[in-house]
Amino acid sequence: MVPSYKRIVLKLSGEALAGANGFGIDYDTVVTICKSIKKCVDLGVEVGIVVGGGNFWRGRSSGQMDRTRADHMGMLATVINSLALADALEALGVTVRVQTAITMQAIAEPYIRNRAVRHLEKGRVVIFGCGTGNPFFSTDTTAALRAAEVDADIIFKATMVDGVYDKDPNKYSDAVKYDVLSFSDVLNKKLSVMDMTAASLCRDNRMPILVFSLKDPENIYRAVCGETIGTIVKEVEA
Repeated sequence: MVPSYKRIVLKLSGEALAGANGFGIDYDTVVTICKSIKKCVDLGVEVGIVVGGGNFWRGRSSGQMDRTRADHMGMLATVINSLALADALEALGVTVRVQTAITMQAIAEPYIRNRAVRHLEKGRVVIFGCGTGNPFFSTDTTAALRAAEVDADIIFKATMVDGVYDKDPNKYSDAVKYDVLSFSDVLNKKLSVMDMTAASLCRDNRMPILVFSLKDPENIYRAVCGETIGTIVKEVEA
């Protein structure tokens, strides 16, 4: 099998790691996801991962807490998830490096762009923790930023929905799924692909996004192999 992409950035939500529990980390779920990632690595695909922290903490839901402090707590939650993914991947025989945007040298490397690229070239999975290292920026924006920095071919956004719809398919039975979208569509129609900052960054850097369901983790491997799944968001030529 010849993969369709050489280098990807996979965006995982923190909630995806919680499994049916809805909170924390379900290790069996993490291992299942990592088995699909390993299959991609075995094909020779270079994989970077950005993971959220919503299974532990969401800064925007922190009530009266100072937003900067709340976001810093969310960044720490992403590190917990990054270490869990690293552990599961290493147990499967995959070489991994965790890099964090906030220095915590006892448990992870600092994020250094050239070092991250070198790891990827050597076939190591690089997991990017702590978001961008700045408050007020989402992990979607982190995925867009890191993908541009390491010159990825595409962002895989693995969600709990099988693509992008014109409205919430969980609430509306007549919701229509898109197969292909332009960034202008996403921004003008305010579609829930990712936040507007992340979408703008992808548009400006001509970075395509494939949105698909993680309910079947094998979809990560299918996407790498070029199977038609989910919704692709890309710059449409005039």
